[in-house]
Amino acid sequence: MQARKKYVLLGLCACCWLVLFYWGGGVQLRLLRLLTRQRGEVVRPWPNWTDRAFLPRYAHLDELQTDPGTAESPRQRRQAWSAIYKDSRCRMETCFDFSRCRRRGREGFRVYIYPSEKNDHVSESYRKILTSIAESRYYTSDPREACLFVLGIDTLDRDQLSGQFVPNVDERIRGYPLWNDGRNHLIFNLYSGTWPNYTEDLGFNIGQAILAKASLNTEHFRPGFDVSIPLFSKDHPQKGGERGWLVRNTIPPRRKYLLMFKGKRYLTGIGSDTRNALHHIHNGKDIVSLTTCRHGKDWEKHKDARCDHDNLEYERFDYQELLHNSTFCLVPRGRRLGSFRFLESLQAACIPVLLSNGWELPFSDVIQWNQAVIEGDERLLLQVPSTVRAVGNERVLALRQRTQMLWEAYFSSVDKIVLTTLEIIKDRVFSHISRNKYMWNSLPGGLLVLPEYSTHLAHFPFYYLGLGISPGQEFTAVIHAVSPLVSQSQPIMKLLQVVSKSKYCSQIIILWNSEKPPPNRSKWPPMPVPLTVTDGRRKTTSRFLPHVAIETEAVLSLDEDTVLLTSEVNFAFLVWRSFPERIVGYPPRSHFWDPLKRAWGYTSKWTNDYSIILTGAAFYHRYYHYLFSHYLPQSLRTLVDRTSNCEDILMNFLVSAVTHLPPIKVAQRKQYKELPSPQGTKSVPWANPEHFNQRQECVNTFANWFGYMPLVHSQFRLDPVLFKDQVSVLRKKYKDLERA
Repeated sequence: MQARKKYVLLGLCACCWLVLFYWGGGVQLRLLRLLTRQRGEVVRPWPNWTDRAFLPRYAHLDELQTDPGTAESPRQRRQAWSAIYKDSRCRMETCFDFSRCRRRGREGFRVYIYPSEKNDHVSESYRKILTSIAESRYYTSDPREACLFVLGIDTLDRDQLSGQFVPNVDERIRGYPLWNDGRNHLIFNLYSGTWPNYTEDLGFNIGQAILAKASLNTEHFRPGFDVSIPLFSKDHPQKGGERGWLVRNTIPPRRKYLLMFKGKRYLTGIGSDTRNALHHIHNGKDIVSLTTCRHGKDWEKHKDARCDHDNLEYERFDYQELLHNSTFCLVPRGRRLGSFRFLESLQAACIPVLLSNGWELPFSDVIQWNQAVIEGDERLLLQVPSTVRAVGNERVLALRQRTQMLWEAYFSSVDKIVLTTLEIIKDRVFSHISRNKYMWNSLPGGLLVLPEYSTHLAHFPFYYLGLGISPGQEFTAVIHAVSPLVSQSQPIMKLLQVVSKSKYCSQIIILWNSEKPPPNRSKWPPMPVPLTVTDGRRKTTSRFLPHVAIETEAVLSLDEDTVLLTSEVNFAFLVWRSFPERIVGYPPRSHFWDPLKRAWGYTSKWTNDYSIILTGAAFYHRYYHYLFSHYLPQSLRTLVDRTSNCEDILMNFLVSAVTHLPPIKVAQRKQYKELPSPQGTKSVPWANPEHFNQRQECVNTFANWFGYMPLVHSQFRLDPVLFKDQVSVLRKKYKDLERA
């Protein structure tokens, strides 16, 4: 009996011990987890597969190993960054002097470039950046007017092993009286750090300067202060740049190859993990992922067992052929986070699949990159093929079209990269008058949308279709007058009567550019609409000034000797309301390329092909007045005023550059004859033989400034319903248009 009690007691003790161990241990673990969470430990949730393409990767153990001494912990990286950049918490509110920029309103945003010192070597890329700033509308040669300062010292390549490295930058900038610990300074950089870690060390303390840097790490990026820029080569064009490779609405959206990569494989050092594993997804059919070890001086000393095979496979495919014929392009990190392949993929409409953890994408403050790229994870690779295969055709086409919009708006030239950087900073300085995300991420792009004109989408002609709205039902006629009024029979008197009879005419403005003063109001004929005579200051470009008196969206630009019927005016206006972003009018002209002279030519021959509509009789949106006066450089407007010529060609260049579309010609009677000048007035300008030669030169000058030829040829003409049909005239709404 006593033995039984003894065994029962021992059994109960064992059970109690087990219960205490199980429940007590569980409570302790729960308490431990709770305490660690309270101490700030981040619990990583399961990846959200719908938001990002997390691409798993499986690799051999030897592929995951890095060289001893090359790996850094996050804490070490943060400590190194803090030692280099002591103002890592800078924001515009704390490290920027707004008072320097607001002395003259938004006109106070001026950029000063420090003069280069003797024997300073400036790389080709940095020279292009400085040229873009110096030729921009923001440049000033007076540091007292400046809001922003840019160093004349080349800071693009801060790799100490590079031949472009400039030493002693710290000592030099501290000697600048305006340095002020970098406040209101902008520093450009493409390459930082050196072998083996390629840290973001620039080799000098940037202080409170704004950093416009390629390959920026999100850990070090100061949101709302720094600007991430793309890595571009020294051959990147200064202006214009090549167009994207995607033809509009390309069908089918997919290309021959699903996914491609062709580039260097690093055997050791930072960036080698990602590229060493790319061969796992190569199948040689619809997925081509090729790497080569054959680069660098000592590649044979470090080559592994795969090098010879990889090098042979690498030579089988042409890079340009792959780029032109692939739907997706892998953009893995190199030694640094950024890669030249990023811009190459955008131009080729090959959807970038990014494998560069921690990369702050270019202009991330304003560009919605999820509409153009797929962001992956370096550590996750083998699901890349299945992920891109799952993207539907509609999504593929949308992604590819967005790559083209971004390429042409912000990345096709150094000019656009630099101006985008400046415009982002300007929007921060004048945040109450700035562009919204829609403006930055839709055609024609943020550079061509000036918020000084308006911050409302409905005030810009290229947003009407997307917003589902139509332009107003009235227009303002602006007549350019250069001849003194000596007779009531002058063409301008008849023109006033014709235009004022239009039921769509809101008002008429006469821009008086004659040497003689304008006549009294009593000399002008009575009209059913208001008439305003404005001093044009004898400048040809004054016809495109953003006159406050123009209250309608539509502007009808007219020369004083234009011959029109009221029905012609009405019909052209109704056509313009369907195409409010374009120039719509009558007299056409064209341009052509002369291979013998290797220059652009200009022709006034009547043909079915045209690319210019003369603004002597044309409708367009009033926003183009503001863009003409504030976007184009003063040098081009001065050329127009000096020659009293080419303003119509320049306006066509501008509108075609915005829309990438031709103007629209409407039906007209062939009555546009060169009338004899009234007695006592100057002869018409086209009677001067030099007039045509000047226009030839203007076409080439304008094309040189834009960096490409924006004019687009067209054979499209719009006629009224039943125009010249063999039916009763009574059935035709615009019957007067057919009368000779």
